[in-house]
Amino acid sequence: MEKLAGILTELYRSPDPNRLYAYSPGICALPDGRLVATMDIGGPSVGELPGVKGWIGKTAVQGKIFVSDDGGISWRHVADTPMQHARPFWAGKSVYVLGHAGDLTIVRSDDRGHTWSKPARLTNGQLWHAAPCNVHYAKGNVYLAMERKISDACRTWPVSVLAPVLMRARCEDDLTRAENWCFASELCCKNTVDLDKCHYFGMPFYRALDGVTNLLVEHPKRHFPPPGWLETNVVQFTDPSHIWYDPSGKTFHLWMRAHTGGTNLAAILKVVENDDGSMTTMTELAPSGEPIIYLPCPGGEMKFHILWDAPSERFWMVGTQPTDSMAKPESLCEERYDLPNNERQRLVLWFSRNCVDWCFAGLVDMGESQKQSRHYASMAVRGEDLMILSRSGDAQALSAHNTNLITVHKINGFRSLVY
Repeated sequence: MEKLAGILTELYRSPDPNRLYAYSPGICALPDGRLVATMDIGGPSVGELPGVKGWIGKTAVQGKIFVSDDGGISWRHVADTPMQHARPFWAGKSVYVLGHAGDLTIVRSDDRGHTWSKPARLTNGQLWHAAPCNVHYAKGNVYLAMERKISDACRTWPVSVLAPVLMRARCEDDLTRAENWCFASELCCKNTVDLDKCHYFGMPFYRALDGVTNLLVEHPKRHFPPPGWLETNVVQFTDPSHIWYDPSGKTFHLWMRAHTGGTNLAAILKVVENDDGSMTTMTELAPSGEPIIYLPCPGGEMKFHILWDAPSERFWMVGTQPTDSMAKPESLCEERYDLPNNERQRLVLWFSRNCVDWCFAGLVDMGESQKQSRHYASMAVRGEDLMILSRSGDAQALSAHNTNLITVHKINGFRSLVY
């Protein structure tokens, strides 16, 4: 299949792929067309890097900020930050980068990304998680979601106890001040989904011991933590014909990667703004009145990024395409990361009117082997074009997860892909 974009350029290449990994690409387009990109570096050698760093326990993290004024062809490194899982966004007359080093941390630029403020904490003594997903604007506010770890009950990958938290702030306020943010109430999968009622669609796909990694007997290098959700996008339906349209504009939906062991499902929750300004997170209902948490979503088993594009009146989604999730775990090649549904080689684009029925727009890019990932992408609209950053790998990458590149991709005239 012909690629929509291929690689325009490399934003970052690891100088030591075995010990420094490229993670968490985020991108935004400023109103004047300047692009701001972020990423972070992980791995055992981060603590030895020069520049500012953050620490989560004994683990060092370092984020980087870049800018481009030529449509993503060339980039200039402008700052390092002590955080991971960060995303850039504009609000008012400022540009912000929000991430975490355990606690939520944010920096601000008042000169289009040339210089940046000192890091400011928005929380104290908490553990947060995220990936650079989307940012939503409505009613003079900015909305985005991060996930907070609300329990220590899970002793493995803690997605079962991550609560997606919708955050809201007025665009004109100083968003480095914690009091200017409103946080929604919290729901985690462990306390919301009754696995004993998840019959007939094979969820969870593999058996997980409560709170403990379950090593698969067939292949002891592959494991399945308890089901959960993570990497949250914010969606608001403005089409009056949509079943979940709210004419008051006070309802938002959280579209999340669903960790079930299977493929092509997203997990959803909704958040309602109350009259006093607080926000309550709850499950959504089908027209029948039945609760609905899982919906069809191509690539929903991995991180995806959704944005609403008003000119095309479409949601656009970039994510990873699964091709052989029904393979037996013991049959996978050594280069294949984790379980069969955890495939990371093909980065693809879809569009939708309603965020449920997705049309395939095309293949953005594809690695040459199972180890050479194209995944965890973020995107931004710049004029008529779609700019995409991918967490990528080449033959030098340590694994499909611990990659060595952040690559830049550009889809010219992306709206012409609608059919």
